[in-house]
Amino acid sequence: MTNTAALDFCLRLSRASAALIRRLDSSLGEVHGISFSDFQLLFYMQRGSGGRIRRDDLAERLALTISGVTRALQPLEKIGLVSRQPDPNDARIGYAVLTKAGQNLLQDAHLTAMMVCEELLKETEGEQLELLATVLAQIAGMNVSNTRENHDE
Repeated sequence: MTNTAALDFCLRLSRASAALIRRLDSSLGEVHGISFSDFQLLFYMQRGSGGRIRRDDLAERLALTISGVTRALQPLEKIGLVSRQPDPNDARIGYAVLTKAGQNLLQDAHLTAMMVCEELLKETEGEQLELLATVLAQIAGMNVSNTRENHDE
């Protein structure tokens, strides 16, 4: 791949990411009152054991700092979608916990997000998506086998 091709790919990826986020923000906001960032937080929390995840693990999955996760969780805590839970054995560890209201909202929002993504990618073959998912995981520094658990339903 030439340097120009790599730059062109990254520029297109950035534009596609912005368009995807704008579309998901709009749909999730209109229907469920949450942003795509909120959805991602809830989505990864639900994947934790019992709807609970360590905040540093959540930060890693979202490519945020722990303080960034804390700031992002605060509005969701205020509206009752998530709560905090300390670790009884280690005061340094804090968990983010999905409440029942958060679980219910996520279940509905998940369907909306899936519909938006399916619409955006309706012209794309499954094999292309697999290849692109691998490339995106490499860019993000993710282990591809770890990303599978988050997408299999």
